[in-house]
Amino acid sequence: PESGAGSRGDRERSRGSRGRNQDLTLSMATENGGAAAAQLDQQTAQQVAAVLGPDVASFEQLVQALLSTQNEVRSQAEKVFGACKQHQADACVQRLVHVLKNSQQLELRGLCAVLLRKALTSDADNKTWKSLTQPTQQGMKTELLTLIKDEQNKQTAKMVCDTVSDVGAMLLEEQQWPELLPFMFQCVQSGDDTLLERVLRIFAQLVVSIEMTLSPYLATLHNVFGQSLQSQNVDIRNAALRATCSFISSLEKKSERDKFQDLVPSMLNCLGTALNQGDEATAQETLGMFIEIGEEHPTFLRKNLIEFVNAILTVMEAANLEASTRQLASEFLVTLTEAREKAPGMMRKLPQFMGKLFHALMCFLLDIDDEPEWHAADREEDEGIGNGELFDVGLEGLDRLAIALGGNAVMPIANQILPAFLQDQDWRKRHSALMTLAQIAEGCMKVMSKAISWTVDICVTGLRDPHAKVRWAACQTVGQLSTDLGPDFQEQEHARIVPTLLSAMDDVNEPRVQAHATAAVVNFSEDCEEDILAPYLDALVSKLLVLLQSPRNIVREGALTSLASVADSSKEYFEKYYSVVMPILVNILQTAGDKSLRLLRAKAIECISLVGMAVGKEKFGPDSKAIMEMLMRLQQQEMEDDDPTASYLLQAWARICKCLSNDFLPYLPVVMPPLLASARLETDVSIKYLDDEDEDEDEEEEVETLIIGDRKICIRTSTLEEKSTACSMLCCYVEELQEGFFPYIEEIVQLFVPLLRFAFHEEVRSTVASGMPELLKAAKSAVEKGCGKDAAWVKGMLDFMLGPLLEAIDKEPEALIVVSQVEAIGKLVACYGEGLDQNQMVQIFGCLKKALEASAERRKEREGRKESEDFDEEEAEAIEEENEEEDDVSDAVCECLDEMLKKFRAAVMPLVEQLLPFFAQMLEPSRSSSEHRIAICLIDSVVEYGSDGGATLKYFNSFVPVLLNNTTSEDADIRQCSAYGLGACAQVYGEHFAPVCKDALGKLMQIIQHPQARSSDYEMATENAVSALGKFCEFQSAAVDASGIVDTAGLMAFWLSQLPIKADKTEAKVAHGQLCRLLESGDARVVGKDNANLPQVASVLCKILAEGTAVVSEEHRNKLIAILNKVLQTLPQEAVHAQHAQLPQKAQQVLEAAASGRYQ
Repeated sequence: PESGAGSRGDRERSRGSRGRNQDLTLSMATENGGAAAAQLDQQTAQQVAAVLGPDVASFEQLVQALLSTQNEVRSQAEKVFGACKQHQADACVQRLVHVLKNSQQLELRGLCAVLLRKALTSDADNKTWKSLTQPTQQGMKTELLTLIKDEQNKQTAKMVCDTVSDVGAMLLEEQQWPELLPFMFQCVQSGDDTLLERVLRIFAQLVVSIEMTLSPYLATLHNVFGQSLQSQNVDIRNAALRATCSFISSLEKKSERDKFQDLVPSMLNCLGTALNQGDEATAQETLGMFIEIGEEHPTFLRKNLIEFVNAILTVMEAANLEASTRQLASEFLVTLTEAREKAPGMMRKLPQFMGKLFHALMCFLLDIDDEPEWHAADREEDEGIGNGELFDVGLEGLDRLAIALGGNAVMPIANQILPAFLQDQDWRKRHSALMTLAQIAEGCMKVMSKAISWTVDICVTGLRDPHAKVRWAACQTVGQLSTDLGPDFQEQEHARIVPTLLSAMDDVNEPRVQAHATAAVVNFSEDCEEDILAPYLDALVSKLLVLLQSPRNIVREGALTSLASVADSSKEYFEKYYSVVMPILVNILQTAGDKSLRLLRAKAIECISLVGMAVGKEKFGPDSKAIMEMLMRLQQQEMEDDDPTASYLLQAWARICKCLSNDFLPYLPVVMPPLLASARLETDVSIKYLDDEDEDEDEEEEVETLIIGDRKICIRTSTLEEKSTACSMLCCYVEELQEGFFPYIEEIVQLFVPLLRFAFHEEVRSTVASGMPELLKAAKSAVEKGCGKDAAWVKGMLDFMLGPLLEAIDKEPEALIVVSQVEAIGKLVACYGEGLDQNQMVQIFGCLKKALEASAERRKEREGRKESEDFDEEEAEAIEEENEEEDDVSDAVCECLDEMLKKFRAAVMPLVEQLLPFFAQMLEPSRSSSEHRIAICLIDSVVEYGSDGGATLKYFNSFVPVLLNNTTSEDADIRQCSAYGLGACAQVYGEHFAPVCKDALGKLMQIIQHPQARSSDYEMATENAVSALGKFCEFQSAAVDASGIVDTAGLMAFWLSQLPIKADKTEAKVAHGQLCRLLESGDARVVGKDNANLPQVASVLCKILAEGTAVVSEEHRNKLIAILNKVLQTLPQEAVHAQHAQLPQKAQQVLEAAASGRYQ
């Protein structure tokens, strides 16, 4: 379902973001945004000749046209100016300098300064600058320095300074402007305040690009900045502050930054002075610079931390200041708390301050009014009516604060502050408390999970509050807690939560509360087991059907989304409601044709598809044809751009495909064209300079902004989401339809491969990587079914995928995406590993090695944070959580190696051995239990699949002690894989295993006979130990007999008594297959002396068959049925009756049917 109650919104700040994808993003954005310039047409060539001719006024008129409000005039001027710059750069620069210096129109002079800067600095390798003649270069530099001294207009002078800064940064590194720095220091010493201010502005911008060039002058600049920060001239003071902050933010060496440490009090005084003088614009600019320092070098502030944060906190709390000023103050403080990588734990050392910040952010949530429009509005997006500027700032700040500091730091503060707010007579404070609880839940998840009852007490009270907005906030909190604390939240408190939400849905006087209660049900049901939900279905479904009759769209839409989610979560339990619900949904689909009902219709489509998927093909099939015809007619209609129907249809088709499987094939010709069009959508991206003014630019919610250097990249996220969804749906189709999807396989492969490096959206990269193996599998299946293609086609497809996939892994900055990509490699090998040549194998292993090296480097960087003087337990826990991503990478590599070993066995061991040192390090005592488990799993795979011809015997003395020692681990997963490994060793190492057999046998018996052996935590380890015992019986019988613990016959009887295996489905099929094999061979040790074990055998077989093919293969199931029939013919009736009495109900039914000859 599209929406639920709990949604914190995007945490990205309006100032932009600095992700690890920046270089990739900028390069790809440039490729998308730029195109090769066309050759000049005759008309443009004539215009260029005219504006660059002897009449200088013509060029000035061209510049004037660039400012035209008429689009045609401006576009034509831009075309001509671009041609001038590209084809006549020398003359163009001369004209720009001339107009900049001489024009009587200030607006044109300023624009020429900007155009000159961009013309010279925006192309690669300084191409335009290098194309200029030496006289033009020198003349431009001279004129710019003259303008710095002589320009009278303040705004124009700023633009000239910006040009000098950017051009200077470009040229100083190449030592092509030797006059610049001496000129600037002369201006500093001139005693002229105007020149000093201008030069400080240039210094502030130069250091961003050429810090190394300025390093020799730091002592001098420190004195200049220090004196200027004390100036009575506000412009000089502010310019000095900008320069000082810029140097502190830009200097990479701590020793160089520390030279400015003593200026911090003066910097802080600048903020106080601006506020005391009522100059909030300057104060806001100052806070922005402080934020930059907090992001780049937070530890620089440590010596003055208390003074600094108290001053900024005072600004944040000052109700008389503008909201924007207080917002920036909060941003600075929250930014410091988030500086975990550069200053871990620093802010947690100030617990009193943390409490004040938390309280101040909660007070931001009081910036809310109860507007009548909020109650009357009929759209979900209108829920923010009445919220002031600070409200959303407070929400975001609390969320970020909790994530940054963790539950151990935040929850004690919340426990102190929330009760007073909850009991206050002011509804705003009660509302604030509930919203706060929702916002901090994600960051405080672990701590809050231990106090679920307390959180539900607050929610239940809130849902009964007399004020509608408080009840709405309680619904929001229930939804968010369901997401963040689930499934424990649902399991522990369903008896209180569901009835209270049902009551909230009866709030007929407040439709917005009714609607939000349905949204909370969405979140609650998404992470709720169907058995927990089942007892409430009658009440929920009947209530939601009533709400579908509401006159308010927002209530009806919410009811549909909730109904869809409930159906999806309750699965087969929903079948009893199908005959009532589906006709109502179809009626909405048929009648909701009005524009105001488009979202209602879209949600009905969503609900139909989810209900169909929940009840399955047998139930939904008879109605599917009529519904599909309606949906196809709807898709073929022309839709407006803002009609949500198209995107809902996109996802509905895939769900219906999952339900109908191959019966969906006839609809593909209708479904695929729009889906492919969405998957092919080009990124809507624009690149601008930060100082570009765009009168058409609005603050759009669906646009994400990245700030990279002096560029602003704007990306329309709605386009990206549609593209991502479409790629995901294509993967669903190929997975479900396999060879039936043959007509589209090649086209989608060609679409997906370039998207492996799609910089703008992580989900797209992950999805297309995961889709590669499914596409190859479908192609292989299609060839086997006679599609007209051959194995060479499949091989060609593998080759086409593999290279780009390996390259993508090498370049991928996000660990979780690497996991998807490495998993895809493993699945490609499993599907068609025989198609790989030796060179490709070497490339794959080289790629896996790089992935492990990159992961190890990221771990090492995190370990470096432990050296910080502020490091604490909370930060240690945070590092562990971050390292879980690296565990996922190692796990994915391990699984990939497992597939390699399964496919190529001992032949691939020389390549596998190159990676063994990485996994050996994971066994060190200091490494996490997850790393221990991963390394042991690889040992298991190497032993089981790589031991042909004794290829792994050289590791015997290394591997076996690891397995033996870890059978007693406190970690259940480690016990499980260790027990499995001992079974594999017993099977493949023959007589070499005999010396350790007794020890290993004792370890396995210890696992099986543990008092908690059959508890949920121990069960998987126990079952793997049981399965291992079967291998001891079959492959180590002599060593077992010599062990003195038990003979093989006794061990076989004990093994039989521990069957069947049910929890570990994979190992169940192995053990039950072994039992089948032993029984077929007539192994006397299984049936026992004088068939003494036959009653036990019959009992075990009935239990296995009762579990179905989940625990036994179809082949072995048929054989076990035949064996059971023979056993029953051998056993006396009284023995059969005795066994029947002891069996579970399903197994009794198997026995009864088999005894009467009816079991098949």
